[in-house]
Amino acid sequence: MVPRRGSISSFLKTAFYTAREPVESLPDPIPSYKLTTWIPQVVDGDGDSNASKFAGTPWLLQDEQWPRCQHCDEPMPLFLQLNLEALPEALQKTFGSGLLQFFYCTSTEPHCETECRAFFPFSKSQLVRVIHPDSQHSPIENPDIPLSFPPKQIVSWDELDDYPNGEEAEMLGVDLVGSSWEILAERGFPRAGDKLGGWPHWVQGIEYPSCPICGEQMRLIFQLDSNDHLPYMFGDLGCGHITQCLTHKTQVAFGWACS
Repeated sequence: MVPRRGSISSFLKTAFYTAREPVESLPDPIPSYKLTTWIPQVVDGDGDSNASKFAGTPWLLQDEQWPRCQHCDEPMPLFLQLNLEALPEALQKTFGSGLLQFFYCTSTEPHCETECRAFFPFSKSQLVRVIHPDSQHSPIENPDIPLSFPPKQIVSWDELDDYPNGEEAEMLGVDLVGSSWEILAERGFPRAGDKLGGWPHWVQGIEYPSCPICGEQMRLIFQLDSNDHLPYMFGDLGCGHITQCLTHKTQVAFGWACS
């Protein structure tokens, strides 16, 4: 899944792109591809059902049952919930409205992650969706899930700069010698770890999925890394990405890759 240069270019003019003065220590045109990323700051605990959080209790619609894996039929733990209307001010309305929710099956018997190839978007053993909470919802009793995690509520965001890796920059038409991109890699760009927006930290190649409706390349919403805010490892220290169609904002996906 190779990004379309036109799609990325238009994305850079919207979303979280901000033009800044060149950074003296970085060769041109690297500074012009700077994006802003936001690092979640958390406290232990679940918070409200519509709060942004890692793990814990999600908001479920009235009379809705806890989402189950389509392979093993067991309830899937919530990995991430983002209240899209409570994101940093610079991102207001960027990703639409409602709650972004990501459920992921952690069953090992059967091993749904492997059998369903959960590293690919739209796998049967995961659910990524955007819902719009109504004024009523059913009382929620967390199901017995063998591998679930202690909840952490996201209470604030730290704003940082981010830059693409060399492969992605080449897809954008940037022509630089390898040493220039090595400078960014040595400084930890693109940033690993859990983050909102910014440039994806690709463990392997570039793997933006396509929107099931229009076929356009999807853009990064959130990067979910192994053993960061969730004590879970995707394969061998893999890194996952939740993406969204720029036009059809209810079309979201998750995929991960490891070395």
